[in-house]
Amino acid sequence: MNPKDCKYSKGHTWVRVAGGEAIIGITDYAQQQMGSILFVETKEVGSQINQFQPCGTVESDKATSDVMSPISGEVVAVNQEAVDAPELLNQDPYGAGWLLKARPANPKELDDLMTAEQFEAATSQ
Repeated sequence: MNPKDCKYSKGHTWVRVAGGEAIIGITDYAQQQMGSILFVETKEVGSQINQFQPCGTVESDKATSDVMSPISGEVVAVNQEAVDAPELLNQDPYGAGWLLKARPANPKELDDLMTAEQFEAATSQ
């Protein structure tokens, strides 16, 4: 089940905005499709990210995929625990497996994303 307090992109990323800060990660659907995640790389603190553009890379035993940012903004934190232990993305994609925190540049970009219900409908086809 996808948390209802998140918004979702077609690129299988999620964002949760609270207190002017956005937490970004990959969806449970994405981690299931990828299999065992072996390596994570993200943009560095201070970097700019752009909506629907790569903000990192995730490598699994099946493939290497770009992580497409659901929003634009400035990276303010990287989840070093997930970088050091990529399996967190498989174990807890909406919790301990988050990837980046960013300061959103344009809150209206959230309107371009799906709700949990819309994302579940899109991925169940």
